Amino acid sequence: MWRQHTAKQILRYGAAGSATVAVAYGGYSYYRQQKQSTNSLLRLDRAYPQSMAHHADQLETTSMALGQRPHAFWAPPTRSEMINELKGLGRDGSPRTEQEAEFDILVIGGGATGAGCTLDAATRGLRVAMVERDDFASGTSSKSTKLVHGGVRYLQKAIMGLDYEQWKMVREALHERKTFLKIAPYLSNELPILLPVYKWWQLPYFWVGCKMYDLLAGKQGITGSYALGRSKTLESFPMLRDEGLVGSLVYFDGQHNDARMNAALAVTAAAHGAVVANHVEVTDLVKEKDSEGRERVCGARLRDNETGDEWTVRAKGVINATGPFSDAILKMDEPQMTDIVAPSSGVHLVLPSYFSPKSMGMLDPATTDGRVVFFLPWEGGVVAGTTDTVCNVEADPKPSETEIEWILSEIRRFLSPEVKIRRGDVLSAWSGIRPLVRDPKAANTKDLVRNHMIHVSEAGLVTIAGGKWTTYREMAKETVDKAAQEFGLSVPRDCQTEGVRLIGSHAWSDKMFIKLIQTFGVDAEVAKHLAHNYGDRAWAVCALADRGGDAQRLHARYPFVDAEVRYAVQYEYALSAVDVIARRLRLAFLDAQAARESLPRVVAIMADELKWPVDRQRLEHRKALQFLTTMGLPDSILNEDNELIDTGGERAGVVNLRTTGTLNLVDPASYYRRGVFSADEIGTILAAFAEFDVHGDGHIEVKDIEPLLAAIKVPAAGLAQGLNSYLESAKISMEDPAASVEFEQIFGMLGDIKESFNAKAKTEIKTDAKLNQIPTYRSGGGV
Repeated sequence: MWRQHTAKQILRYGAAGSATVAVAYGGYSYYRQQKQSTNSLLRLDRAYPQSMAHHADQLETTSMALGQRPHAFWAPPTRSEMINELKGLGRDGSPRTEQEAEFDILVIGGGATGAGCTLDAATRGLRVAMVERDDFASGTSSKSTKLVHGGVRYLQKAIMGLDYEQWKMVREALHERKTFLKIAPYLSNELPILLPVYKWWQLPYFWVGCKMYDLLAGKQGITGSYALGRSKTLESFPMLRDEGLVGSLVYFDGQHNDARMNAALAVTAAAHGAVVANHVEVTDLVKEKDSEGRERVCGARLRDNETGDEWTVRAKGVINATGPFSDAILKMDEPQMTDIVAPSSGVHLVLPSYFSPKSMGMLDPATTDGRVVFFLPWEGGVVAGTTDTVCNVEADPKPSETEIEWILSEIRRFLSPEVKIRRGDVLSAWSGIRPLVRDPKAANTKDLVRNHMIHVSEAGLVTIAGGKWTTYREMAKETVDKAAQEFGLSVPRDCQTEGVRLIGSHAWSDKMFIKLIQTFGVDAEVAKHLAHNYGDRAWAVCALADRGGDAQRLHARYPFVDAEVRYAVQYEYALSAVDVIARRLRLAFLDAQAARESLPRVVAIMADELKWPVDRQRLEHRKALQFLTTMGLPDSILNEDNELIDTGGERAGVVNLRTTGTLNLVDPASYYRRGVFSADEIGTILAAFAEFDVHGDGHIEVKDIEPLLAAIKVPAAGLAQGLNSYLESAKISMEDPAASVEFEQIFGMLGDIKESFNAKAKTEIKTDAKLNQIPTYRSGGGV
């Protein structure tokens, strides 16, 4: 029978059948979600009838009684109080007995996994401390793809390779995705992600994959996937390349603000009695022999990197949760230990918001090397990435120009030719080191563990490595379970974290920004930003602004306000300018140049809060500028002493055309600028164009292009380099006497010529270089 139909007809029948199943499944999904929502609200009503009217849109997911929840103005213990406890004293500095001073667990590392372990242990009733050498989320945990996902790519590999472990990993991640969105609703959200389809056969293929992704989530599912035709796809994502487009599939995953989530975990742990301290470094592990004569890890030597003080902290056991730096701690225990971390660099870029819809992302399922590239709206920008490249472990890795150019070239493939993305459009770029892990007990140590691994040394050091943000809670649960068993701890309660809302979540609603506007008079954009980033803690931020007059924006283009800097210091343990611009406000991740411009005000506010002398203020400014060069800002802004070069408003190398009349092609600084041309160059081009625009209609004839370029003294090399290729791409013929070009086309041509020259002037840029990518079958994917 099938031989009587064409291939196109068969595909149509298949699509029709798929659509029928989709409608049935969609109806069932809607019914199931409505029923779950109703049942959840009924449970809430029975548990807390007095709060139902105020919290009708929230699920009850906390183990704390109403009277025990931290209110919107609750302040965590100060850092000095935390340091006192780490030193074996009371928070007020009073002496304690050795037994009282000992912790059940000491966690090394303040990233997602370390903070997750600390919160898990604290909510079980254990006495736990966490120390972090730098700042909370200063490493990989602030440099992720910002997704809370099961991993559609892992599902594809599980199906194609009949790999049960991959299947299990996706299923567990989807369960954690739902919990993640539930416990921090103001910091996370569902995000529709579009998969463009350019071949008919891909439509049913991707549809089946998306529906399996939905089904695998089961009761933990979020909004279901759906298909779009060509016109609806372009309506939803107008910047998409339309040539050959068939349609698209849209599936849903989660998204979050990773560093702020990490800070919320740490402060929530403190609210449950944990001791947390950033900028405190472990310099060595402490061991002693147990009753059987075996050496056991029982604490660590600590150094406060703020004061230089050193001391010993004792604990029944130690958890190593330092991510890419796990091997350094392991070798404090066993110097001959084989490395378990295989570091991989994941580079991401941030582009201006106009390149993507504000509420929909996109996934390119097939890059030139067989990987995937995400293109996602995030916090007012667009995150694009990622790479997966072998690298060395370092504190602040810098993305290479090769990696940046590779991502840009992949983006250009799926966006419309009319949408030109330049290197100067990159607002920020960062490299996060994924700690892919090898099992040291495996016979073949070259194989990488796809998910996470818990390793226990002979001396009892528990190390957790690998994994990703989505599964941090499950990893923490497994780690604390293992630690309790290994350390012989009596645990009062089982794991509680699936029902513990993070600080800021308890009285948050998606409409609370209106009350902030009405109470404090902040503008709507700022109010929405504060509610989205702080939850019900936005009241405390606004109160600081109201008292101190700090409702002023730090930068005109962004909704960050001065009061957030004070809040970061007083409530979130921010101790350096980098802590604030990178991991409390996220401005360095959104726009490195804007962060640089905001830096003097940030340092001044922190100096007022922390009583910094002038020398410390200068040091913080220099360190922050140096950090921003790892976030996409060019090195040329600093001199050899890491001090800002004053260029008098123009970057070095820009020629004043009103004096020279020459278009400065070799201007490497312009390669990083949002605008290709300086103000002087624009003036010169405008004046020259006006001379040839004889009709005054914004057009010149094609025969006048070369004289125009000669008038602004474009070097012959530049003319030959770019003119012909530009005219060919714009489909303009020099032989057509009736042809004309518009003013904007001249600017486009000159911009292409100039950018081409400056890309070549950057000798380190090698767009054709082969990245040392980790094979996809060994990769752990995005964090």
